[in-house]
Formats: sequence, C-alpha cells, structure tokens
Amino acid sequence: MALIHWQGEENFFSQLDRMQREMERLMSAFGSRVGLEPGSFFRPNVYPPMNIYDDQESYIVRAEVPGADLKNMDISVTGDTLSIKGERAAPQTPEGASYHRREIGYGQFRRALTLPGQVDSSKVTASYTNGILEIRLPRAEQAKLRKIQVKTE
Repeated sequence: MALIHWQGEENFFSQLDRMQREMERLMSAFGSRVGLEPGSFFRPNVYPPMNIYDDQESYIVRAEVPGADLKNMDISVTGDTLSIKGERAAPQTPEGASYHRREIGYGQFRRALTLPGQVDSSKVTASYTNGILEIRLPRAEQAKLRKIQVKTE
C-alpha cells in the first residue's frame, strides 16, 4: 500500500477512499479465513437494530430479532441502561450447497443502550410479535414530565 501524499483536498479524499477500499479488501481476505463475513470489520455492532420512542409515560423499544431463541433471551434494566442478550441459530445448509450471498447473521448477540431517563424496572414488560421484540419501560415517577402551574396574584 502506498503512502498518502497531500496534493490538494480532492486528491487527499480520493486517496483516503482508495486506502479504505484496500483495507476492506485485506480484512475481507483475512476474515474469510477465520469465518467472518466480508466487510464485517467495518460495520458497527448494531444487531439487533432498534427503535426507541417516548409516549410521555414510557420509553418503548422495538428490536428486530427474527429467529432468536426467546427462551434464552436475557433482557435487563439497570438504572437507565437496557441490555438485550440472545442468540440466533445458524441455518441448516444442505450438504454440498455453497453460498452465493450470505447476509443473514446468526450467533450470539448483545446490545446495550442508554435510555433518556430513569425507569421503574418493576413495571417493565416485553412482548414478541412477527419477529419484533417490544419492551415497554415505564418512566420512574421522578422522571415523568410534570406541568407546573404559575400562580397569579
């Protein structure tokens, strides 16, 4: 790999782009030897993908976990941190078959996220429908929005 020589902003960024592609190629070659998917070195750990929203009473987290073993899934809340840990089993491939594309991940996963505020962990509930895990995390009383009325004389 050649060293980057500064010759103006446009050339610098094109060389950075070329260097990233070369690193991806090298890491993909290494990764295939140890069973990793091409490009996985540069992908952030975002499995399962999640959405979180607030309905003023609770934080609602929706996570895509199709095929996950729900019996072994661990969901925990500590302070303002939600953790989800589980596993998706590897698909069975017929003997002699070879992949042309492999995008569906499997194996163990763990994801933790910081919630926008404190929750009442004794009232947290979880449900699973069509591959979507929904976790309802009621806000702690001290974290709920309170309207303050101004007194007038």
